[in-house]
Amino acid sequence: MRVLPVILVSLLWLLCSAHRFLVVFPPVGQSHFKVLQSLLKGLADKGHQIDVISPYPQKKPYPNYTDIAKWATREADINMTYELVQILGGSNSVKNIATIFGNNMCEVHLGNPVIRKLVRDPPKHLPYDAMIMEVFGAHCFAAIAHLLNIPLIGVSTTTLYPWLNELIAQPENLAFVPNNCLNVEFPMNLWQRTNNVFSFLYCKLYFNYLSRSQDDLVRKYFGPNLPSVRNMNPALILINSHIVLNEIQPMTPAAVQVGGIHIREDDSPVPHNFKKWMDDSKDGFVYFTFGSMVLIETFPCKILNVFYASLGKVAPMRVLLKVPNPEKLPPGLPENVYTFSWIPQLKVLKHPNIRAFITHGGLLSTLEAIAYGVPMIGMPLYADQFKNVDASVARKIAVKLDVHKMTEEDMDAALNVILHNPRYLENMRNLSQRFHDQPLRPINTANYWIEYVIKYGDDVLRSPAMDLAWWQIYLIDVAAYLLICVAAIITLAMFIVRFMMKMINRNHHRLLQSKKTN
Repeated sequence: MRVLPVILVSLLWLLCSAHRFLVVFPPVGQSHFKVLQSLLKGLADKGHQIDVISPYPQKKPYPNYTDIAKWATREADINMTYELVQILGGSNSVKNIATIFGNNMCEVHLGNPVIRKLVRDPPKHLPYDAMIMEVFGAHCFAAIAHLLNIPLIGVSTTTLYPWLNELIAQPENLAFVPNNCLNVEFPMNLWQRTNNVFSFLYCKLYFNYLSRSQDDLVRKYFGPNLPSVRNMNPALILINSHIVLNEIQPMTPAAVQVGGIHIREDDSPVPHNFKKWMDDSKDGFVYFTFGSMVLIETFPCKILNVFYASLGKVAPMRVLLKVPNPEKLPPGLPENVYTFSWIPQLKVLKHPNIRAFITHGGLLSTLEAIAYGVPMIGMPLYADQFKNVDASVARKIAVKLDVHKMTEEDMDAALNVILHNPRYLENMRNLSQRFHDQPLRPINTANYWIEYVIKYGDDVLRSPAMDLAWWQIYLIDVAAYLLICVAAIITLAMFIVRFMMKMINRNHHRLLQSKKTN
């Protein structure tokens, strides 16, 4: 009989300590949402109520997780052809983020009836305690948190872009921290550091210039007296980065690294034929995928023939190739290559028979490979993939290939190095050990800091630098003051010297005159 009161008290405590979150995620891409979804499920597992507006509703009900509205997805967000890969790879990423993933998203989705109703008539029985959104290109959605007067929690699925640093006054030491608009690694020489400075300024100023129309859209839908969205700053930004890949850099407490938060172990069964194939690969296997969106079957035959010829040479080792539509591949696929349209990637990477991972270098895949200690061959296609692969090459855990220009000999050499040079496996295992050596799992770190902000207020992690002008942050006023002081001292010294020389000359002249008189 005493058990029931204990259970009731426990449930009451859980209800009192649980929070309600509004989550807004525009259709940027499924890989981006994968990071956010892991965070949301982690919060839901702790008893918090999660209300989500996104293009990706749950296929199965999840406790405490509610999809309150669904946005339409674009075909390019799901199926990316080779032609689109070429366009994205050769275009200006800053412009794409500011316009396609920023202004356009605001134009299409800011007037969503669900959002306007939430702002006009927010829930009063169980009000929202905080709002969570991705900080990428569409800053306009921060206006929702501003209007609801609740803390804004940002999630960055990549390392912070230059225009995101100013949202939380993240320190910007360009002497040793390469900005992620530039594909360079530390240490940087003089030319690279100079390029780093100009690239940083260009990306930041160009994004702010292009995205200024988001202020007009916010005022159009929510009222003319709202401040600029750049002044609606998040209380906290969770960053999908880790020091094993992104190195050491100064960080404000409002920037919290949770790299690998999307890596969630599950007990879901693996299809029997798929598990049997991996278990039977006694000579090992190579896993090859370009991620969840890229259609490898749309690549030109010239590139696919290089894949066929090179992968066939690793036999008796097998190759597991993820192809959304295997029937569209040209003929000639080697016998040791097995295709799947859907593959549970974590199950593959943790299998003891895997020997190498051929990847496009997406950040999620890169962190997963590090987590399970699998050396890589990187073939970056667009966006931050080039930087991720370059970072992996610098740490000697990967080999880089240009998928558009590589020859059969290039791919043969890359496979030979990754499969037969033990240094890459040793380096990867060392990085994997460092990756897992954390005081808390990434999801628990995120939960802690989110609850911390709600408990103590949205300004508890606010940097004093937020109240300084840019010339004060970079000590330009101090430098100017010191220059003026030095100039004043030099001027005064010159005046004193000239005065003394004048006095000496005058006395000397008088002495000469007195001698002539005598």
